Amino acid sequence: MKHYHNRETEKLELHFDRSEYDALPETAKDSIKSAFLWSRSAGAWVSRAKHPNLYRARRVAESLGSEDGGETGEKISFAEQMQRKAERAEARAERYEEHADNAQTRGAALQEPINHMHGDIAFFTQPNISSGAGRAFTRRREKMFAAFERGMDEYRKSAYYQERAATARETAAGTRPTDRGFIDRRIKDAEKEIRALKRSIEEREKTLARIESGENLSCYDGSPVTVDGLQKWLDRLLDMLDTQLDKLAYYQDCMDEAGGVKFSPGNVKNGYTVFVKRWGKCEVVSVGKVNATVRILEGGAANSTLSVAFAEIESVVSTDEAREPHPFAVGDTFNVHRWNAATVRYEPVEYTIIKATETSVTLKTGDEKPIVRKPRPRPYSKDEWTLGICDGHDGTVFKKAPETLSLAEFAERVGK
Repeated sequence: MKHYHNRETEKLELHFDRSEYDALPETAKDSIKSAFLWSRSAGAWVSRAKHPNLYRARRVAESLGSEDGGETGEKISFAEQMQRKAERAEARAERYEEHADNAQTRGAALQEPINHMHGDIAFFTQPNISSGAGRAFTRRREKMFAAFERGMDEYRKSAYYQERAATARETAAGTRPTDRGFIDRRIKDAEKEIRALKRSIEEREKTLARIESGENLSCYDGSPVTVDGLQKWLDRLLDMLDTQLDKLAYYQDCMDEAGGVKFSPGNVKNGYTVFVKRWGKCEVVSVGKVNATVRILEGGAANSTLSVAFAEIESVVSTDEAREPHPFAVGDTFNVHRWNAATVRYEPVEYTIIKATETSVTLKTGDEKPIVRKPRPRPYSKDEWTLGICDGHDGTVFKKAPETLSLAEFAERVGK
C-alpha cells in the first residue's frame, strides 16, 4: 500500500490491491471514505481535499500503514487547471443535454398512444365490461395509461438533466471570472496568503541558521528540530508560495481583461453617488485607501451602510458632494454609562459636544482629553443618525436628522 502526491491534480492518491482493501476493518474503510473518493480513471482512492489541505488525508493514509511514494505527475499552472475545469464542465453539460434529449424522446414515444386517442371520448369514458373483449379493452387502456405516466417520469428526467446541464455550463463560464468585485477579492486573498507564506519562510530560514550555527532547538512535543525536517518544510512552503504567485498572476490577468479597477480615492469623493453592481445607487459616506463606505439609496436595504471595494464600483452617477448634514451640534449633551476598570462597574458620564464639522464631532467630559467621533446614518432609518460615544449599553446615542441644508448653511450651523 502506497500513497502519492499527484502534482498535476494537487491531490493525494492512495493505491492498494482489492484484497488489501477487503481485509481492512470497517472502521478503516469508513476513515478512507471520509477523506478519499474512489476514482475509476486513476484506479485509486483520491483525496477529497487539495494541496495544501492534505493533512487529514495524510494522517488517514499513515494510520493504515501506507508507505509514502513521494510525488508523481507534472505541476500545471493555475490557468491550465481552470481551463481543464471548464473543459470538464462543458463535457458534463453536453452529456446532460444528450440525456435530456433521450429522455424527452422516450417520453414522447410512451405518451404517443394516449395522445393519439385525444378526441375519442368513448375511449376515456368506456366503462369496464365483464366480458372477454371488455376485459381485453380495459387491460389495453390501463397499459396505455401506465405508459403515459412513465412518459411523464421521462419528461421529469429531461427537465432534471437540462437543469444539470445549465449548472455545468455556468461552472464552465465561471472558471474565467469577469466580475471585478469577485476578482478583486481573489487578488486580495492571494496577496494575503503570499505575505503569510513569506513570513513563515523567513522564520524558518532564521531557525535553520540557528541550528546550523550549533544551537539545539526542540519542537512543542520535545523532539529535536533537525535540518532535514526544516528543509522539507521550507520546500513545501516555497511550493505553496509558487502556487499562490501563479494564482495571483491569473486573477490579475482576469482583472486586466475585465477592464481593471477604474476608481480609487483620487476620483471618488465623499457625497458622490455611485452605482455598485449588487446594491444599485449608493452615496459615498467615507473613502479609505482600499475600500469606500457607502449608504444604499434604493431597494429593500435602503439607508444601510456597508464597505465596498473600489473594484465593485461600476460607475459614478453624480459628483455632487453635497450631503445630508448630521444633526449633532455644539452644545449637545449626552448622559451615558462608561466602564470604569478601577471600580469594575459602569458609571454615568456626561459628554458635551465642543466642536462639530461636516464629518465628525469632538466631545469632552470634565478635565479629560476630548474625544472625536463620527456620526453615521442609522441603518434602515430614513431620518435618524447614530453617534457611538463609548461601549456602555447606552453608549450609542441617536438623533433625528434636521431639515436639508446647503453646505454653506451647514458650515454656519456647526460653526466651521
